[in-house]
Amino acid sequence: MTKVFTMNEPRTLLLNGKQVEQRINRLAYQIYEDNANENEIVLAGIMKSGYQLCEKIASAIRNISPLNVLMAEVHVDKHSQVNTDIFISLKKDQLYGKVVILIDDVLNSGKTMMFALKPFLDADIKKIRTVVLIDRNHQRFPVSADFTGLSLSTTLKEHVSVEFTTNGIFVWLS
Repeated sequence: MTKVFTMNEPRTLLLNGKQVEQRINRLAYQIYEDNANENEIVLAGIMKSGYQLCEKIASAIRNISPLNVLMAEVHVDKHSQVNTDIFISLKKDQLYGKVVILIDDVLNSGKTMMFALKPFLDADIKKIRTVVLIDRNHQRFPVSADFTGLSLSTTLKEHVSVEFTTNGIFVWLS
């Protein structure tokens, strides 16, 4: 279910554009440090916001390291993961022997991340890591983020949204 915001609904800014940029840079350094001995890594972003975040992290990694970064889109129906196929924009042979970094904007229950990991199990990859900008700590599934921009305890009724704008990336709580 997509939450529609109204002008009267109170929202709290959790992270402004500069703060998000700092966290993206920190995530890039952590990914690089974890994979400094690799020649190439695959950053796989869960569509749509996860992939937008993936693009930002890829750019930051390219600025700080010699790593070759392949990018992949992961298409998951966030509302019906069981009955639909999960699609990755790279072929299995492009993943062979690679380190895969799966990226999403917000980790809530862990269900989307868990299903997004499924197709990578069919490829003979070297290792997989998970990255989220916001971890809400409501995991109902055995998935956790290896690298997190911000760990946040929220109630189940609260909503965290990541907003990509021309002025930057903003994280809101409502």
